[in-house]
Amino acid sequence: MPRFAKSLFGQVVIALVVGVLLGIVAPDFAAKLKPLGDAFIKLIKMIIPVLVFCVVVHGIAGAGDLKRVGRVGVKALIYFEVLTTIALAMGLVLAYVFKPGVGMNVDPKLLDASAMSAYASTAEKLTSGGTVDFLMKLIPTTVINAFATGDVLQVLLFAVLFGCALTLLGDLGKPVAQVVDATSLVLFKIMAIIIKLAPLGVLGAIAFTVGKYGVGSLKQLGMLVALYYASVLIFVFVVLGLIMRMSGFSLVKLLRYLREELTIVFATTSSDSVLPQIMGKLRHMGIRDSTVGLVIPTGYSFNLDAFSIYITLAAVFIAQATNTPISMSDLLTILAIALVTSKGAHGVPGSAIVVLAATLHAIPAIPAIGLVLVLSVDWFMGIARALGNLIGNCVATVAIAAWEGDIDRERAHAVLNGSYSPDDEPLAEPGVVVSPALNPSH
Repeated sequence: MPRFAKSLFGQVVIALVVGVLLGIVAPDFAAKLKPLGDAFIKLIKMIIPVLVFCVVVHGIAGAGDLKRVGRVGVKALIYFEVLTTIALAMGLVLAYVFKPGVGMNVDPKLLDASAMSAYASTAEKLTSGGTVDFLMKLIPTTVINAFATGDVLQVLLFAVLFGCALTLLGDLGKPVAQVVDATSLVLFKIMAIIIKLAPLGVLGAIAFTVGKYGVGSLKQLGMLVALYYASVLIFVFVVLGLIMRMSGFSLVKLLRYLREELTIVFATTSSDSVLPQIMGKLRHMGIRDSTVGLVIPTGYSFNLDAFSIYITLAAVFIAQATNTPISMSDLLTILAIALVTSKGAHGVPGSAIVVLAATLHAIPAIPAIGLVLVLSVDWFMGIARALGNLIGNCVATVAIAAWEGDIDRERAHAVLNGSYSPDDEPLAEPGVVVSPALNPSH
């Protein structure tokens, strides 16, 4: 027990339990602890743009082969699109088969439209420009603006260009590459300091949620929440489990390896809170820097598997709850539109509701006001969304690395089997792939 309490995972679990108890026993006090969770997430987000830049630039410059980098990027986008389509289709099928909204008989005219006012304008902006506008937003107004706003995709675009330029410069670019590498070491060290505050962040986030919402809000929409959790579990253990098996690895072992990060995401409902730590752990597994640097940041916007299930499942649920008839063409329209709107989710305040509103905005048959129905349970569904998205991106990185031969399989198996500890080597050290057999302690 003392050893468990000293580990980060143990401290996070203890904070999680204490937070729940505080929320039940002293809800008013627990609700006031929200700043602890918010501050932790802000500290992590503070370093994400610069860290992503350093990791991607180092990976591309270190690879020395721009064709390989381009090939990885194209394969990643193809993988993301296929998996996203599967997830969207799964949400449609499960909602159509289990009918979670049937029998609620909600009259849209009686719903409180004011609850949606905070999301309406953002949703309209998301859909107003279409695909062309979305692609244009990938290009930052200035480089500084990309870092200032924390837009990961814009930072990624600049990082790819910067890394390619360093590679083309050859020896002339090496001094700049060394500065970037040293900067990444500093940032990972900062991250290691911040992550020690994770238990406080978890305590604040879970105490606030339980204190404010309780568990009573789950009763009315319990079927929707239960079906969504079941959908995410099926997708993770069947679809992603199969992909991991095809890649030659075990999904269960990967989840065990990432248990600390998954616990933090569970409590904060934000996969951003562990992005630097996840990138470090995947590199520690023996995956090439350039692959981790390209797949993870891009996946945060293009590979939102659990989010995709949520969009289609919730859309059909609203139609069923309001007794709105939907045809097969409507279902296919939801699928097609969600493929576009889901790509703009990351970084949008209240992204789940906003993107769902944007999707329904393009389908007049379904009353968008029905979104009010899912607002009360959105946080509970957000837990599964964040966990599913994170697991999906980690699996994507392993699969694409295996596909490209960018992973040290011997080391990866040793790490996942627990015979090669993350403490054996600093996570911050980029570009170093050591065979477990070379480690004198094993």
